[in-house]
Amino acid sequence: MINAIDPNQLLTQMRAAQSHAMQQPLASLQTNETGSRVDFTSLLKTAVNQVNETQQAAGKLKTAFEMGDPNVSLADAMIASQKASVAFEATLQVRNKLVKAYEEVMRMSV
Repeated sequence: MINAIDPNQLLTQMRAAQSHAMQQPLASLQTNETGSRVDFTSLLKTAVNQVNETQQAAGKLKTAFEMGDPNVSLADAMIASQKASVAFEATLQVRNKLVKAYEEVMRMSV
């Protein structure tokens, strides 16, 4: 049985997620022991791992919904899927920008 999506509940969830994202500082942006630099490789690795976890969680929710789990609604599965899609798309765009910057640096004459 497919339940209708309540727009008010969806809006409330989106606002809660937005406020959570605004309040939660990125732990990966902390400086190292010297307090002078941010380790780019660990920052990038953390971001990719978070995207991976988001995609895995969305996959589990979709599978649970498809199997008829009464604790998982269609809205939950679709929202998780969209979050994973947006996270992946953002990661892809960052990768494209990094490749473009690398190519630009390689074209520079010394």
